[in-house]
Amino acid sequence: MEVILAKPRGFCAGVKRAITIVREALEEYGPPVYVLHEIVHNSHVIQELAAKGAVFVEHLEEIPTGSVTIFSAHGVSLAVVNQAQELGLRTIDATCPLVSRVHRRVTRLNKIGYDVLVLGHKGHPEVEGTCGHATGSVQVVSTPEEVSELQVVDFQRVGYVTQTTLSLDDTRDLLAALRERFPDLNEPERTDICYATTNRQDAVREMATQVDLLLVVGSKNSSNSNRLREAAEYRGVTSYLIDQAEEIDPAWLNGVHCVGVTAGASAPEILVEDVIKWLKAHGATTVREMEGKDENVVFAAPTPK
Repeated sequence: MEVILAKPRGFCAGVKRAITIVREALEEYGPPVYVLHEIVHNSHVIQELAAKGAVFVEHLEEIPTGSVTIFSAHGVSLAVVNQAQELGLRTIDATCPLVSRVHRRVTRLNKIGYDVLVLGHKGHPEVEGTCGHATGSVQVVSTPEEVSELQVVDFQRVGYVTQTTLSLDDTRDLLAALRERFPDLNEPERTDICYATTNRQDAVREMATQVDLLLVVGSKNSSNSNRLREAAEYRGVTSYLIDQAEEIDPAWLNGVHCVGVTAGASAPEILVEDVIKWLKAHGATTVREMEGKDENVVFAAPTPK
């Protein structure tokens, strides 16, 4: 049995930046450092940071006045930013810069009188944070079927932004429906789906022509990890999302000659290494990495306010 490793895979620049922000805050200020929501959607990362003294909360009211407080990589609404200031918290914004770019576009579109459509999954933290930067009309759209029900003030003044971790396959049909209903749709100069999401999905699409089974390392609440699994299944390849090697069922390997392995943008490489060890112990004879894009993007970390 052969194992092919996707390239690229694992941590993206935004995730690296967010994790670095928490680690550096712990070193500089000492524990506890508070984090609103999960800093990134990976249970192993959360456990590691919690062991060092990071305290993850769901509400700002849980945080003592004056405490160092970090906003997650998914971003938060303007209301949350203002509430943190009112509560006297020392905040550090770990929002991915690519998500912040989407926030700015929402504000800009509203300012010039546009209805804004947010393409994404309702209830996802990034989508809620993005909607929270609107100063005018904003609606979340998740499926092509919802497009016909949209109510807007002016059909010629409608624009959209996209959750950065969506599947290119999903947005293709959704965008087609939007363009048909709103011929003057204001579109971003380039897609809001981030480079890391695109690169990882492209690698899975290429890999899907070579493997019988795909294992995606990532947590169940990770949007981009779920999209990787779906990208493989869309192309007829059985795919499983696993948090760690211990979740692999040996029965999945029955009749399999080639296994693909990738990891979501918030999954550490050590978990991939554990999967490789597991596969070697269960019959894998060769492991090779596919050719793929090198990612050299780096985002600088901010300082507390």
